[in-house]
Amino acid sequence: MSNLFWLPIVTALLLSYRVDAFVPYQNLHINETDLSLLDALQPSSSFVGRTPLMVGITLIQTAAAKGAVCMDGTLPAYHLHRGYGSGANSWIVNLEGGGWCNNIRTCVYRKKTRRGSSSFMEKVIPFTGILSNNAEDNPDFFNWNRVKIRYCDGASFTGDSENKAAQLQFRGQRIWLAAMEDLMSKGMRFAKQALLSGCSAGGLATIIHCDEFRGLFPPTTKVKCFSDAGLFLDVADVSRGHTIRNFFGGVVSLQGVQKNLPRLCTNHLDPTSCFFPQNLIASIRTPLFLLNTAYDVWQIQSSLAPPSADPHGYWHDCRLNYAKCTASQIQFLQGFRNQMLNAVRGFSRSNQNGLFINSCFAHCQSERQDTWFSGNSPVIGKKAIAWAVGDWYFDRAAVKTIDCPYPCDNTCHNLVFK
Repeated sequence: MSNLFWLPIVTALLLSYRVDAFVPYQNLHINETDLSLLDALQPSSSFVGRTPLMVGITLIQTAAAKGAVCMDGTLPAYHLHRGYGSGANSWIVNLEGGGWCNNIRTCVYRKKTRRGSSSFMEKVIPFTGILSNNAEDNPDFFNWNRVKIRYCDGASFTGDSENKAAQLQFRGQRIWLAAMEDLMSKGMRFAKQALLSGCSAGGLATIIHCDEFRGLFPPTTKVKCFSDAGLFLDVADVSRGHTIRNFFGGVVSLQGVQKNLPRLCTNHLDPTSCFFPQNLIASIRTPLFLLNTAYDVWQIQSSLAPPSADPHGYWHDCRLNYAKCTASQIQFLQGFRNQMLNAVRGFSRSNQNGLFINSCFAHCQSERQDTWFSGNSPVIGKKAIAWAVGDWYFDRAAVKTIDCPYPCDNTCHNLVFK
């Protein structure tokens, strides 16, 4: 089918996301109201010249019998583009991001969107960045089998409960298992190489399910995991409160997450603590790569300086535009960066793990073409993210890369909010 067929669809997607063009200094302007969907929208804001590959949706027909349904009871789904040539027996499974819901009110709202129902999901989506089928845009993985599993449960593919009164199904763990079973039946069981990836809430899900994914394959299969923007930290907000811990606590208790968290963690920590990656990454046995920005804008907006923790609006301008931060606010954000580096210190000692922490104000960089691999994509030491991940996956080089603190990196594609 001609690429011209997809142009109206791509244009409509772009317009619906309300994402403006790039402005000087590579900053991307996004309306603040889009922040909750930021991780899901990233790929479509970054077409670089070429019309992207558009991939149709597949509903998992066997899921209903297993109780593996979206929040409103509809079938879960994924998008699959087959590999070929040297990549015919290699698989990337990408877990979609899109936030969480932590109470009945927000979950009822969510089930009426594509984040809670396959009825509202796009029938075709663009595959860019690590999912691109173009060797110029995705040099190491372009001809692999590439899958994006849609996210419609609200707890990073880990919940298993329901609320009958509100007609809510929390079946993330069952969706994960049903998707894996379906993909294995479609050839993934023959994989010689496999990579589990995800961005934001999908990056957290990647960390949680990493060893489960490894367990699907024989020892001879090369299996690794790659989490992008999934390193959510259990830190105090600007009012010294615990916004993100309280929020995650609601997600875990409402959606029945506890029983599906790694036992090595829940044996000695409370369930909410075990939803934070910093308490999981050291005990994961499968090789894992962490890609994160040191100044993750989702965490700044929703965890560190949300309006609820900033009633007088002192942080309002700073959280929308890093260039408007005062010296004391930058100092606070440098403290957040230090906590992130402390959280990965033990993890980074393992030879099998990889790390790429750049000093950008961004969120999710592997599925956007402009940040994954392009003529001006972010680099650390002249190495773009795509090369870093490829070097690590294929054991071409060890990758433990941490950028110098802001404002030293002029290759960032920083996000600025209106």
